[in-house]
Amino acid sequence: MNTFPFLRSNPASIKTTDRPFDGAFLKRAFCLSWVLTLSVAPGIVQACACGCGIYEVGTSSMLPMGPGIMTYFEYDYQDQNQNWSGTSEAPAADNGDKNIRTSWYTLGFQEMFNSSWGIQVEVPYEDRHFVTTGGATGNDIVSLNFSGIGDMRIEGLYTGFSSDLSSGLVFGLKLPTGSYTTNDAYDDIDRDSQIGSGSTDILLGGYQRFDLGPSWSGFSQALLDLPVMTQVQYRPGTEVDLSVGAYYTRLRIGSLTIAPIGQIKLSVRGQDTGANATYPVASGYVRVLAAPGLEFDWKSIKVYSDVELPLYYHFTGDQLVAKSLFRLNVSYMF
Repeated sequence: MNTFPFLRSNPASIKTTDRPFDGAFLKRAFCLSWVLTLSVAPGIVQACACGCGIYEVGTSSMLPMGPGIMTYFEYDYQDQNQNWSGTSEAPAADNGDKNIRTSWYTLGFQEMFNSSWGIQVEVPYEDRHFVTTGGATGNDIVSLNFSGIGDMRIEGLYTGFSSDLSSGLVFGLKLPTGSYTTNDAYDDIDRDSQIGSGSTDILLGGYQRFDLGPSWSGFSQALLDLPVMTQVQYRPGTEVDLSVGAYYTRLRIGSLTIAPIGQIKLSVRGQDTGANATYPVASGYVRVLAAPGLEFDWKSIKVYSDVELPLYYHFTGDQLVAKSLFRLNVSYMF
C-alpha cells in the first residue's frame, strides 16, 4: 500500500520548487531521515519469512496539493512461485512452501487540514492463495485460500518545512486489525504467512522533492516500520524501505497529463524472532527493484500504475519470491 498517495498531484500543472536542485539541502534531508530511522531502530533484525511484504514507499509525484480531501483505491498483486536462497534461485524441493499468491485491495482517506498538517487512514483487504507441504501426513501438498481485512494504518503528515511543500515527515501506527489465527486442522499456515502480523508498529518516514531541469522532477522517500507490541510469541520484521525516482512533467494530450516515472526501490528486513517464528530460520532479506510506471491526471482524477522488477535479491534461508509486483492506484481529489 502506498504510504504517500496524498502526494499524487498533477506533475505538469503544479510548479515545483522555484530554486534549482539544492544538493546541500537534499543531503541534510537524507541525513535527517537516517538519524530518525537509526534513533528509533537499534538494528534491522527481523522480517517476514515468506517475503510476502509489498513496498510501502514509492509514488508518482511528490507534490502536496495543500488543504483538501482525497480518497483512493489501490490494488497490489504478487505471485511468489520461485524459491530463493542467498542471491540466487534455489531448488523448489528445499522449501516446504510452494506458492503464495496475494491480492491487496486498499481503501484510503486523506485530509490535509492546512499546508502543514494532514492525516491519512488506510484499510486493506487481502486475498491469499497458499500452497504448502503439510496435511495429515505432513508431506501432502495442501492448497489453502483465505482472505480478510488486513492491518490498518493511521498516519499523520507534516509538510511545514518550506513554503513549496517540497519536504515532509510521516508518522503513525500500524494496528493489529488483520487476523493472525487463520488455519486448517493441521496448522499448515505459519505466522509469517498470515494476513495480519498481530503487532502494533510505529511508522516513521520522510520525503524530499527536487528539480532535475525544466521538464524533469525527482523525489526520494524513506519509511521505517518498527513493531513495538507483539502477540503469541512472534515478532514480525522491522523494515526500512527507500525509494528514489524521477518523472517527466510536460507530456499532455488536451486536458490529460501523462507522466512517465522511473524509480529504484530498496527494502531491508531482518529475521523474525519468537517461539512461533519459522524454524529453521527463513527470514530476512535485501531487495532492490526497478519500478517503471505511468501517472494519468485528468481534472480531479488520477490513475497511477507501475510494475516492480527485481535487480538484486538476497534472502536468508529458503523463501518464495515473485518475478514481478504490480500496483494500480486510482484517486479522487475533492
